[in-house]
Amino acid sequence: LRIFKTQNRKTFFTLLICIFVSLRLYVLKKIIFANKIYLMIRKAKQNDIHRILDLLSQVNDVHAEGRPDFFIKGKRKYEEEDLEKIINDDNTQVFVCEEDDDVKGYAFCVMQDLSQCSKLRPDKSLYIDDICVDEKYRRHGVGRKLYEFVIQYAKEEKCFNVTLNVWDRNPEAKAFYESMGMKVQ
Repeated sequence: LRIFKTQNRKTFFTLLICIFVSLRLYVLKKIIFANKIYLMIRKAKQNDIHRILDLLSQVNDVHAEGRPDFFIKGKRKYEEEDLEKIINDDNTQVFVCEEDDDVKGYAFCVMQDLSQCSKLRPDKSLYIDDICVDEKYRRHGVGRKLYEFVIQYAKEEKCFNVTLNVWDRNPEAKAFYESMGMKVQ
């Protein structure tokens, strides 16, 4: 530093301070954005089936813990052939939530046309058959984003209401749906 004149030293130290502050801001941004998940919701495609099968296993195991009298650990609700049909069925919508082409969760929704039943109002209702978020991504907003997407979809389809069932022995799911404004009917 002795080779710098006074003017150059001030410029040099100013430059060093600017670089240091810029690096600190860059690192801080990286830390903030590293914890943020950028999610996209879309209709499920055939190439999502294997990931959905993994998530179906997680859901089944949660249910098997709460209701071992009813569910068998290690099984799942649907198999690959079932999912192929479901994804192609116009009355069933399967939405996936992804980040960087990795499916973090899904929502299975069934459109119910109540106009065929003379004992009910002739409306459409959307039944949420299943919502699952990968256990590694719970409490990161994935479930909320899926749920909000489904509600918006139901509004666009002019559904009278949205319904679902939740096991009493699944307190996390029950608390989640209550936090979303769902009420027992």
